[in-house]
Order: sequence, then C-alpha cells, then structure tokens
Amino acid sequence: MPNDMSAIPVPAPMLTDELQQALREAQAQVNTLVLGKPVQVRLAFVALLAGGHLLIEDLPGLGKTTLAHALAATLGLDFARVQFTSDLLPSDILGVSVYEAQARRFEFHPGPVFTHVLLADEINRAPPRTQSALLEAMAEHQVSIDGQTRALPDPFLVIATQNPVDLSGTYPLPDSQLDRFLLRLALGYPDAAAERALLAGSDRRDLIANLAPVLDAPRILALRRAVPQVHAAEPLLDYVQALIARSRQQPGVRVGLSPRAGLALLRAARAHALLLGRGHVVPEDVQALFPAVAEHRLVADADTPAASLAKAILHAVAVD
Repeated sequence: MPNDMSAIPVPAPMLTDELQQALREAQAQVNTLVLGKPVQVRLAFVALLAGGHLLIEDLPGLGKTTLAHALAATLGLDFARVQFTSDLLPSDILGVSVYEAQARRFEFHPGPVFTHVLLADEINRAPPRTQSALLEAMAEHQVSIDGQTRALPDPFLVIATQNPVDLSGTYPLPDSQLDRFLLRLALGYPDAAAERALLAGSDRRDLIANLAPVLDAPRILALRRAVPQVHAAEPLLDYVQALIARSRQQPGVRVGLSPRAGLALLRAARAHALLLGRGHVVPEDVQALFPAVAEHRLVADADTPAASLAKAILHAVAVD
C-alpha cells in the first residue's frame, strides 16, 4: 500500500454552517447527560449518521437507557420504548389487525416499531421468536403483516440494550440479528469525576425531560446523504479488505467477517470522518470503529474473548 492513504486532500462534504453547528451541539448535549463517555457518544452518532442500528451491552445501571433516551430527545424524532420480557409477543412490537365491528373490516393497529427511534430495552430477555420480529424492520425499514408490506418512518433507528448473557433470564441474540446492528458498544463504570458529578447532580430523567431538540428529521437525512460523499481512497479500501481477510485466518476465530461486515466498517468509517469534519477516510477512522463493528460479528472459540481477537486482527494488519 502507498504510505499515504489520503495523499489527495478532500474537503469535507458540503454541509451548511448551521448543520455543522447543530451536529456539534447535539453531541455536546448528549455528553452533558452521559458523563465521561465521549467515545461511546461519538459511536452512537456514527450509527445514526451511517443509517445503522446500535446495540449497547453492559451490566444494569451503567447508563445504557440514559444514553438511548438522551440521544432520542436530542434528535427531535418520534420515540418509542419497548421493555422486552419473556412473554413479549411479535405483535406487541409490530402491531396487529383488529376486527372493527362497526366498520365490518379488519383495521391495522401499528405497534411501537412505527416510530423514528425505537428503544428495545433488554432485548435479550425476550425469546428468539420475538427478537426475530425486528429482523425485517432493521434490515429493510419495513414490516410485512397480513400479507401487506408497510414502510417505517424515515429515519429509523433501533437502539437496543442488552445485559450480559451470563445473567439469569437472558437469551443470546442469534448471529443473524447481531449482524443487523452496525455497532455494539459498552459503557463501563464511570470514572471518579463523572460518578461524583452524577451523585451531586439532578436526576437524569428530569434532565432528559427538559432537553430541547437540536436536530430533526430533515437535518438528519441531510447528514446521512453526506456520508457516502466522504472519500475512501483505493489504499484505504485495501486496508479494510486486509482486515476482513485477516479475520478469517486469525487463530481463535471459527467464523470470520463477511463482505457485509466490510461494507458496514467502511460506512461507519465514513460517518466517523464526517463527524470529525473530514471529507476523506483515514486508517485511524477504521481502527477507531473496527472493534465496535467486528466484535459482535466474529464467531470465536469458547475460551477466546472477541475483544482480544479484534485487537489481534488490528495488530496483525499493518498500515503500509
């Protein structure tokens, strides 16, 4: 590979000053609610701009739902939350046709999936049949019910939270559904300064209730249209391809990354570059996104953590 993957400077895609400012303010506002987690907040905005879905996995009480609520309130979009439980049915998410005696016909009552931002809280507490109800919605932005296909609002974003699978009452997500999430991230414990600020501050729910929207649907769609304009040079594509190929050869990996994973990595890297004000992708964008894109897609040996494998793959592929 050439030494410089961005030898030809490319200006950032044409975004108005107002749009660039709104994007900065939106990230700053979420960071005031989710303290001490700027990297995770940035990844959430990457998923939004790239048109993907976000899976947040961590222990209870570490701010997964707070991040989802703060992001939804900041975006100024329609929002719905579904608490996943063991008795949740697919119709509880998608909707159901009900016979209206007065009209003498069945009328469709849409479920909570017909929204812009859907929070699927503790998604792995529902059985696989219910989890799979989201597959078509996440992949195609539509649902098929009673022989009719119904489009979902645009933009559409699923933010799912998940408890570790070793907790009681959880069902591991199947690989097919994990692959529908563009990124998976974990929040982890806050540092001392952030935790003290949480203890001394107001209740997060009250703060979220008072948030004013910074973005809206037209501006989010404009941002999404700008992402494909971010330039990825041929050597950068070589680098992404080398990472995908290495994942299929890495010791400890039973099933490596698919071509769709490579496309997801490139799309996320473009969104990351746009967030940082660049019109071209550099290796650092790919490296920053690779763990969040790859870890939940790698099928690893039982005794090998996916996080270690992702780091090993990054280390094994040089940026020449």
